[in-house]
Amino acid sequence: MDLELSETHQTVVDGLSEEFSDAFIEVYQSSGDTFIRVESGAIVDICRYLKNEQHFIYLSDIFGIDRFTSRERFEVVYNLISLRAREHLFIKVRLPEENPVIESVTGVWKSANWMEREVYDMFGIEFTNHPDFRRIFMPEDFDYFPLRKEFPLLGIPGSIDLPSTTPDPE
Repeated sequence: MDLELSETHQTVVDGLSEEFSDAFIEVYQSSGDTFIRVESGAIVDICRYLKNEQHFIYLSDIFGIDRFTSRERFEVVYNLISLRAREHLFIKVRLPEENPVIESVTGVWKSANWMEREVYDMFGIEFTNHPDFRRIFMPEDFDYFPLRKEFPLLGIPGSIDLPSTTPDPE
């Protein structure tokens, strides 16, 4: 499949394949967006390179995906924007089901702080070297991760105190 990459994206792909040849896995396009999949162990160096050398200075979002597969079950996706080139790029890493851990990119973008906490809170993916690693939505003692595919649609009865749905008598 031939990719029709923009000049900016082609420069990024060429730079990553040269600078991080051991960590560069694949590049593909979907729905007009460009995705680059890399090894999780190199995520901080790759993000620093993309920010400092390729001018993707704005981290728009970090989100998790539960692929519900036996290998490389989870994905963490970084949505980066180059204001100079007016383009965005998605960087993806895959993590195993057992012990999904990746290094925090808060040292590259401080804005990653709450985004990484949300990914942990919903999927259970841990971010090492995070400056304030704790749950952001769910209670600290909540043992579950609501966006994992095995989480029941109606929740786990009794796992969290909910307000009464019975109206107060007047």
